[in-house]
Amino acid sequence: MNLPQALNIASEQQAIIEMYRIGVDPMGVKLMAPKLLHLNLKLKNLTAPQANILKQEMLSVGGEAAVSVGVINCSVTTTDVIISGTEKQIQNVIKKLDMQPFGLKQVGNALKNAMSNIYKREAIFEARGKKWILGTRTLVMGILNVTPDSFYDGRQYLKKGAAVKRALRMAEDGADIIDVGGESSRPGSKPVSLDEELKRVIPVVKEIAKKNDAIISVDTTKAEVARQAIDAGACIINDISAMRFDPKMADICAKNKVGVILMHMRGTPATMQRDVRYDDLMSDIFGYLEERVNVAVKAGIKRERIAVDPGIGFGKGAEDNLNIISRLSEFKAMGRPIALGTSRKSFIGKVLGLDAKDRLEGSIAAVAAGILNGANIVRVHDVKEARMAADMADAIKNSRE
Repeated sequence: MNLPQALNIASEQQAIIEMYRIGVDPMGVKLMAPKLLHLNLKLKNLTAPQANILKQEMLSVGGEAAVSVGVINCSVTTTDVIISGTEKQIQNVIKKLDMQPFGLKQVGNALKNAMSNIYKREAIFEARGKKWILGTRTLVMGILNVTPDSFYDGRQYLKKGAAVKRALRMAEDGADIIDVGGESSRPGSKPVSLDEELKRVIPVVKEIAKKNDAIISVDTTKAEVARQAIDAGACIINDISAMRFDPKMADICAKNKVGVILMHMRGTPATMQRDVRYDDLMSDIFGYLEERVNVAVKAGIKRERIAVDPGIGFGKGAEDNLNIISRLSEFKAMGRPIALGTSRKSFIGKVLGLDAKDRLEGSIAAVAAGILNGANIVRVHDVKEARMAADMADAIKNSRE
């Protein structure tokens, strides 16, 4: 007897192809394809009645649901729930939830949206009239720090001429986006004044916009820097605070129809590494980013103009960063492009025992792993090498039938 082969079926199309290969009847293929896709979905803070009904409905279709032990005797008021089943089973439960009380119709709608997002092969990202359909080709964002104190390239591009030259070189090397930052966010760094950040960033953005048609992003948490950078030619605002630090940021971005990247971070760069303990790392990050996306949408920013970033190195330990990269696909349920910044960061140094200047290979490995796990935008110092790694990772990912 031959050993069974484990099939890693990640899409309905792949399920269909595998069944046709063994000669399944076309009607059988249509009926069974959703049964070959298995999902584990976690819902947060359901009431005890909601959890009880959801568990019974999942069991009734042959699936499963894990709930807190206190749900049975109602000794807890809320619980997280993990449902496990095939796509078909969960679809059947969603139909049942539509007729249930206790707000379960909304639970069903949330499940439906998550499932739709998980199986999408493409995600749209828009910025000031420009549009990318992400999923088959990863965008490479080149880092341009015009700061004296960034952890890897501080002081190298403080002068406008050197910064612009570097931006043009990154564009030649394959950068889709040039990300200009005038305030270091390395662990322990202090904020700079508005005037100082403007002095560093705006002349560089203006000059790049004059000399090249590369998309310009600005890495800032200040609404006034964002406003002036947009006027100077920037199309994307990359905000490590996810628009928490400046209440005017969301309005500026909405009015100017720019793309935004919202990142997860605890505290501020000065304080973020003081406490890197998490009860539930992935759920905490997911919940934070979902809340910030909702805030952005309510402020008038189209969902298609939003990308999310789990914030590698921002309030996380080395093991956390590795865990995030390996489980990056879990963020696909949001339906937004995923940005990832791993370049030369300290977790790579801890794994390999290397200083920042020697972390190129580790950075490229992290880029490739991130793309294969769902990253759509990678933020890097080493554009040429990252572009080749991204193209190779994309080719592997796109070969999935």
